[in-house]
Amino acid sequence: MGFSAPAGRESGSVLDDRSREIFRRIVESYLETGEPLGSRNLSRLLPMSLSPASVRNVMSDLEELGLIYSPHISAGRLPTQSGLRFFVDAFMQVGNLSEEERASIDRQIRPADRDQPMESLMAEASLVLSGMSRGAGLVITAKSDPVLKHVEFIRLEPTKALAVLVGDHNQVENRIIELPAGVTSSQLTEAANFLNAHLTGQTLPELRSQLKKLKDEVQGALYALSQDLVERGLAVWSGDSEEGKPSQLIVRGRANLLQGLDDTADLDRLRLLFDDLEKKDSLLEILDLAERGPGVRIFIGSENKLFSLSGSSLIVAPYRDGEDRIIGAVGVIGPTRLNYSRIVPMVDYTAQLLARLSR
Repeated sequence: MGFSAPAGRESGSVLDDRSREIFRRIVESYLETGEPLGSRNLSRLLPMSLSPASVRNVMSDLEELGLIYSPHISAGRLPTQSGLRFFVDAFMQVGNLSEEERASIDRQIRPADRDQPMESLMAEASLVLSGMSRGAGLVITAKSDPVLKHVEFIRLEPTKALAVLVGDHNQVENRIIELPAGVTSSQLTEAANFLNAHLTGQTLPELRSQLKKLKDEVQGALYALSQDLVERGLAVWSGDSEEGKPSQLIVRGRANLLQGLDDTADLDRLRLLFDDLEKKDSLLEILDLAERGPGVRIFIGSENKLFSLSGSSLIVAPYRDGEDRIIGAVGVIGPTRLNYSRIVPMVDYTAQLLARLSR
């Protein structure tokens, strides 16, 4: 299993064994409860004998290093973002999934039949990740060109129509297209019939190429309309015409993120996170994050600009096709106190499973 993380602060060289143990206990308590840990309770947890006063002195040193902070006067301590990064890099032991966990993922993410659309497996994967973590599971697929077997046009407005594209595995995609002025419903039907006669076993780019070759051979309004529809509508993604944009984002488990919210600040951060998830350009950024390093990657708080304002953590891994090309990403997003050591192997295994199923 691969695992990589952005470089954190090199604080380990200035911490002795006692400081490291106290710091580790503070972070583990935060990841478990989300609450600050005070010196009195901490002194009872330590394997060595230290008074609360001695513990407070060490905590003060850790605070000066920027690893922990006090949310309130006379309160316990919580890890900072830098502290969490240091903990992930220096302390976290990434284990393996249990046989029971692997079997549970395998059981839920598997095709019911050979023709089951990949989208349904993606939905199951995101649901599984959300159920096994404290965050929301997300699965992204990169833009691909499916082999089509049927096209249909449905008029919505005088100058707009819905193009219904059916792939060879019965996946259905709907796109809004602009119509040339004066197009009638019967012409839409004729255009669909014309395209269906030429698209068997082809992708849209291949169909476009074929229509261009036919340009000098086929004359008349029927062909002109079909060509115009392809060039205006079928060649672009609804609401997003840039090449290379991911086509789909599936997120499950948003309700998980509502648990344990105590104040307005938490709700504001969650609102920012939801706003980020709704942005189409965020899909490409998540894919980019997954591509920049091998294996599973962890981003905490402002380490990725996408979710920096909401202060969320992202654990993400790419999945690849049979030719080792990255075709999507799978991950978990949630509060900074995610169970990183448990989620990393979970994300890694799910990515490997989706890669096998997509081949």
